[in-house]
Amino acid sequence: MTRQAITASGAPGAVGPYSHAIVAGDLIFCSGQVGLDPVTGQLVEGGVAAQAERALRNLAAVLDAAGSSFDDVVKCQVFLVDIGDFAVVNDVYGSFMPDPPPARSTFAVAALPKGALVEVEAIARRG
Repeated sequence: MTRQAITASGAPGAVGPYSHAIVAGDLIFCSGQVGLDPVTGQLVEGGVAAQAERALRNLAAVLDAAGSSFDDVVKCQVFLVDIGDFAVVNDVYGSFMPDPPPARSTFAVAALPKGALVEVEAIARRG
């Protein structure tokens, strides 16, 4: 099976040796997105809610570049520096996801790249 790398112009550049997404067959494996502004490369201001919204907008850009959307997402993983932010991030996340929402796991982690408070990754099918 061949792998096709996806680069999304509407998402911030990778901060390491990874692709925004890899398409393998009918599946799209999206790298995690944090709340970086794609123009400035800096974390957005406004705390975890603003970072969650920006991360999901970045993820939407990656999905779009791969010919997909949140309607095609089958699984998400959410990483939080503070599990106490679960409810706030859940509200933002819910505003982006279709009904029925995809399967999801949420984890508390010690730290995220660039000091981010939240990171979201997804697996989708090609739309």
